[in-house]
Amino acid sequence: MLMVWVIGWGMMAEKSKIEWTDASWNPTTGCTKVSEGCRNCYAETLALRLQKTGSHRYRNGFKLTLHPEVLNLPLKWKQPKKIFVDSMSDLFHKDIPFEFIDKVWEIMMEADWHIYQILTKRPERMLKYIQRQHFIYNHIWLGTSVENQRTKHRIDTLRQIPAEIRFLSLEPLLEDLGELNLEGIHWIIVGGESGKNHRTFKEEWALNILKQCREQNVPFFFKQVGGITSKSGRRLLQGKVYDEYPKF
Repeated sequence: MLMVWVIGWGMMAEKSKIEWTDASWNPTTGCTKVSEGCRNCYAETLALRLQKTGSHRYRNGFKLTLHPEVLNLPLKWKQPKKIFVDSMSDLFHKDIPFEFIDKVWEIMMEADWHIYQILTKRPERMLKYIQRQHFIYNHIWLGTSVENQRTKHRIDTLRQIPAEIRFLSLEPLLEDLGELNLEGIHWIIVGGESGKNHRTFKEEWALNILKQCREQNVPFFFKQVGGITSKSGRRLLQGKVYDEYPKF
């Protein structure tokens, strides 16, 4: 696979539009599809749009690209933030060398006044990486995405990863997930799909997850119902906003 190292400024959002984080940091951009949740990938749509506008950072569109020139950016932020790592990629994509992930990890350990939220659809590679040599601290949260019954196995893999905070992003939620074993899971985010090709979201799917979170004492964050745009669907679930976080 073609791997391009782009030199340029940026890749960090001072304010994120994602409700459950404060900012994003993208030491890599681009990805490849691995499951149904990827079909209408918001990051791919945005990357291709930025490519058309002539953005140097996205001159490769959505091809996996490493950006070593932005590795030090979290060090520049002196006020603590919750930082979504690789909102435009997946840090544990098979084509990202562990040596590069090491560099990302070093920055997270040095700039330890922030909280880092790492979300992957490839928890098996995350597990392999963590098992090599790394200790997990409470300011690095590790999560995986689950969108349907077929991807529930990712929860079992995530549970094997030593972490102070393990979280699930059940977005885009594409069907009822049935019974969930949330042992070892510390936070759940739920949301419907957005975009012109968004798929059906049913409130009862989220209510089933909420019920199980209450029974198993897991904080619940409801991101969105979904719709044509990320903001077109309401954030209310039965008339209530759920913005719960794990204790940190």
